[in-house]
Amino acid sequence: MDEACITLPALGEPAPDFTAETTHGQIKLSDYKGKWVVLFSHPADFTPVCTTEFIAFGAIYDELCALNVQLIGLSVDSISAHLAWVHAIKEKMGVTIPFPIIADLSMNIAKKFGMIHPGQSMTAAVRCVFFIDDKGIMRAMIYYPLQNGRFMPEIIRLVKALQTTDTYRVSTPANWQPGDKVVVPPPKTAAEMEKRPTEGYECKDWYLCFKKV
Repeated sequence: MDEACITLPALGEPAPDFTAETTHGQIKLSDYKGKWVVLFSHPADFTPVCTTEFIAFGAIYDELCALNVQLIGLSVDSISAHLAWVHAIKEKMGVTIPFPIIADLSMNIAKKFGMIHPGQSMTAAVRCVFFIDDKGIMRAMIYYPLQNGRFMPEIIRLVKALQTTDTYRVSTPANWQPGDKVVVPPPKTAAEMEKRPTEGYECKDWYLCFKKV
């Protein structure tokens, strides 16, 4: 692959499948169909920001499980490095890391998912988060630089937003939080536009209407 060329997965298309060795044994992404997957990458084991993130991801693990989400970590370190780091986090900070961590020494998975950005590093993955739905479709992606940790409430919020969209066939507006009103799909015909004021929605204009779900 050209060092300047980054191949990114596409939203709305199947996430690139893979088989990988992890701290929980071998996994295959497609085996998780029926569950949502949050796959995240970190630059390296035994680094300060990554350690704070792993503790934070561990703290939201149960909440993600309750949302039918499997959390999976990845870096280009080895299984032995992952295991030693997980052990150190538990020993030094009293935190158990409950999710599998992929060892991607070959960087094959990192390259499939566009995790290696030459402007940041040729040998470490940037901080990516991929949201894959229960049908194996890539639904959202967030990329962060090496130096800045992620905000866990946004990861939870986005999972809930995506699941709300699927359940109710609606959109979520800017700054949406669970319990807020959602956006109703706009009318597609003149007849639907004329009918819209009678449908019981809270409308700001014919194309922008809200409802509770």
